[in-house]
Amino acid sequence: MPQKTVADGTRTGALAKPPAAAPAKRWWILAVIAVAQLMVVLDATIVNIALPSAQADLGFSDGNRQWIVTAYALAFASLLLLGGRIADLFGRKPAFLVGIVGFAAASALGGAANGFTMLVVARALQGAFGALLAPAALSLLNTTFTDARERARAFSVYGAIAGAGGAVGLLLGGVLTDAFDWRWTLYVNVAIAVVAFVGGWVLLGSHRDAADAKLDVPGTILVAAGLFSVVYGFSNAETHDWGSPLTWGFLIAGGLLLAAFAWWQTRAAHPLLPLRILLDRDRGASFLAVLLTGAGMFGVFLFLTYYLQLNLGFSPTKTGVAFLPMVGALMVAAQLGTTVLVPRLGPKVVIPLGFAIATAGMAWLTGIGLGSSYASAVLPQVIVIGLGLGLVMPPAMQLATGGVAAEDAGVASATVNAMQQVGGSIGTALLNTLAASAATDYLAGHNPPSRQVQAQATIESYTTAFWWSAVLFAAGTVIAFLLYRRGVPKQDADAAPVVHM
Repeated sequence: MPQKTVADGTRTGALAKPPAAAPAKRWWILAVIAVAQLMVVLDATIVNIALPSAQADLGFSDGNRQWIVTAYALAFASLLLLGGRIADLFGRKPAFLVGIVGFAAASALGGAANGFTMLVVARALQGAFGALLAPAALSLLNTTFTDARERARAFSVYGAIAGAGGAVGLLLGGVLTDAFDWRWTLYVNVAIAVVAFVGGWVLLGSHRDAADAKLDVPGTILVAAGLFSVVYGFSNAETHDWGSPLTWGFLIAGGLLLAAFAWWQTRAAHPLLPLRILLDRDRGASFLAVLLTGAGMFGVFLFLTYYLQLNLGFSPTKTGVAFLPMVGALMVAAQLGTTVLVPRLGPKVVIPLGFAIATAGMAWLTGIGLGSSYASAVLPQVIVIGLGLGLVMPPAMQLATGGVAAEDAGVASATVNAMQQVGGSIGTALLNTLAASAATDYLAGHNPPSRQVQAQATIESYTTAFWWSAVLFAAGTVIAFLLYRRGVPKQDADAAPVVHM
């Protein structure tokens, strides 16, 4: 059957899809993809809790500590689109398997690090191989599940992992650090990788959808340099300030490079990111939803972690356990949103509703104080936030990658991951800066500050970050409502009624 072009520029038809996997095999493939994605998402936070122990062991300074996190983010964000296109050009199975092996090897290198430099190099390599693995995994999901009902269930699982993996990373990082050693937060990836590699080797088929295309080298250089500059600029703002030339200089350079990349994509014979992927209204709205969710989520994970450990005295393990109710709520909402609500009500209703619920939860969380308890001031709030995020992240990821031609699935998936990573970098830098300013302003009015005043200053910094996270989610509410089309997405409208399991 020949291909045809639809209004948004994507192509449909038999030639746009790889051979379908058997029904039972598809769910095993989902399990393998979920394990691989969990490994990548865990690594964004699992090392955070182990940083104090790693710093004491390897003897690096507070100023250098941020590079353990930043090295991963820089490599991951700047190479994502290249990784996605490699999966399209050379096959998703090879990209998936090479990504897993490389990620595991880099993790083992980091676990065996005998100094700061070796650990930073290992983290950068993790990010580079993660940039190959993550879009390959998401595009495999997109091309494996073509039935609307099954695809909705698959994305509910994947989206829940993407949204809750950070919290699970905090739990696992705490358990491994308390029970063993900080190095096991890296070594654990080797065990996860073995499972994912064996499953991928046995279950995945070899298929290339863009074998006749060529790699867009100028576009690759422009977008990699642009994303690197943007992420570095925001990361630099955490340790310096917004007036530093290393901050605004890199941000301006990143903006110019990304603008040049967008211009080049309109002229390249084989564009790295075909504009047909971006021009669909629902897809563009979904990319922005993922960006804002990534930015706002750091207000929950980062500052609530500080509050639980430094103010409530929780251990790393207990801190991770404290996030589990949010994870559970997110998973329930993810299943409900993708399989029931979006197919019936459409994203214009469901995703703004999720953002609004998350906004309310973040605003409620600002009520924490020095004498607050977890049961009353944190637990109900994180459940509400989890419910809201579960209605946003999985449906947005599904819509962002749905409807694209199979040969573009990898780069579309990479764009979703890039949005989440860049959003996280923006959120971390922005919220850290605002929180630090709030604490400084509070202390300036209480001179000399007592221990009680200093403790209250930290509360002011946390609540400021929570308020601004609420602002980001509120912006998501408005943007999602304005941009998403009315009605049910076409791929769901034509499907049989969904049976909730």
